[in-house]
Parts: sequence; C-alpha cells; structure tokens
Amino acid sequence: MSRPRIAVLNAAHDPEHNRRNFRRELDADVTEFDVVGEEFPETFEFDGCLVTGSRASVYWDEEWIEPTKAWVRTAIDRGLPFLGVCWGHQLLADVLGGRVEPMGEYEIGYREVRHSGDSRLFDGIDEAFTVFTTHSDAVVELPPGAEPIAANDYSNHGFRKGRTFGVQFHPEYDIETAEYVTEGKDLPEPRIQSVLDGINAENYAAACEAKALFDNFLDFVEEVSDAPRAAAD
Repeated sequence: MSRPRIAVLNAAHDPEHNRRNFRRELDADVTEFDVVGEEFPETFEFDGCLVTGSRASVYWDEEWIEPTKAWVRTAIDRGLPFLGVCWGHQLLADVLGGRVEPMGEYEIGYREVRHSGDSRLFDGIDEAFTVFTTHSDAVVELPPGAEPIAANDYSNHGFRKGRTFGVQFHPEYDIETAEYVTEGKDLPEPRIQSVLDGINAENYAAACEAKALFDNFLDFVEEVSDAPRAAAD
C-alpha cells in the first residue's frame, strides 16, 4: 500500500507538542483533528487512528469528551485499527468497556516498563524498557476480552483488543516535551526537580527504543488495510 492514512485525534489543550511529536514519529500521511475544539473526522476513510495524551480525565464532564468517545466507538466498530497513548490508552479502554480511575498518586519521569513478550506492538523492544511516564489515572479494569501486554509497579501500561492497542506511557516524547510537561505539574518542588534531573540525554536515548512501536503499529495497519472491516463503510 502507499503511505498509510492516519487520523490523529489530538486531545491536548495545548496541542503543539503533540503535533510535533506525532508528526515526527509517524511515517504516514497524518491528518490531525483538535478534538478539544470539537473537531472530529467527517469520514472513517483512514487506514488507522491514533488518540493522543491529554491533561483531561476520561470521566470528566467536558463537552468534547463524549463526542470523542462516540466517534472512536463507531470507528472501532467499523474495524479501524487504533493506537492510544496515555489518555488515549485510557479512552480506548473506557470505550471498550474497561474502567479508569484515579490512582491517588502520580507516576512521572523515566521509568521501567515490562511487556509480555507476545505482542507484535513490542517487536524488537527489550522486555524491560525505559519510557517517560506522566499520569495520575490508570486503567484498573481491562475491557472484556482485552489482553494485557505491558505493565509496571504503578499500573497497566498496555493492552490489546482486536485491532485496538493502548499504551499508558509516552513513546513520542522528546526532551523538550518531557521538561515542559514536568514543569507544569502541581507537585512538590523537590519531586519536580528530581524528575527534571532525570530528563537527560542518557535516559532519552534509552527511551528511544520504545519508538519502534509506532512502526510496528503502522506495519499492523498495512497488514489489515485490505481485510474486510467489521461493518460496511
């Protein structure tokens, strides 16, 4: 196939970092939609879809969240492959019947996550790998029939159900984004400084290994692009 057509549902209230990071990492023809501004695709004529992170919680009562869920639910029913990152991971879990709750604490900074070793999303990635994390909500109950594919001591960090994948961590982050997000958190200053101290070239280089999951997802999109959709277009 030609370059895959990927819809990116940008759920950031300050979308520039998401825009830069995902356009850099996705070797695809990307069409971005500002869902916070209630901009949604008018068609399902894409090869795949990515849902980004957000400072929102999936259970918040904001006007744009329910329409986002509705579009995503329909797209999944029509067989569109999905990748969700952080908030996107939680949104996909919620839409598919899982449960997202506050953690009562914050995971932030470069951390180790382990994948199960049997998901194609992590092909070529060490079983224990470094990623940047930042979240205070977690998927506490996977959707019915979903397979856990990554986790650490904080929470589930990845699942798959059919053509839908979610990861809690941020494989797309560059150093600038990690610093920007960390500085904006309402956390004690010593903890903020500790995280900032860990945002360095060595940890970023280690975290770049996880970027392979974007190519793995696009390879999956290519494989299923000619397969019948779950429902007729």
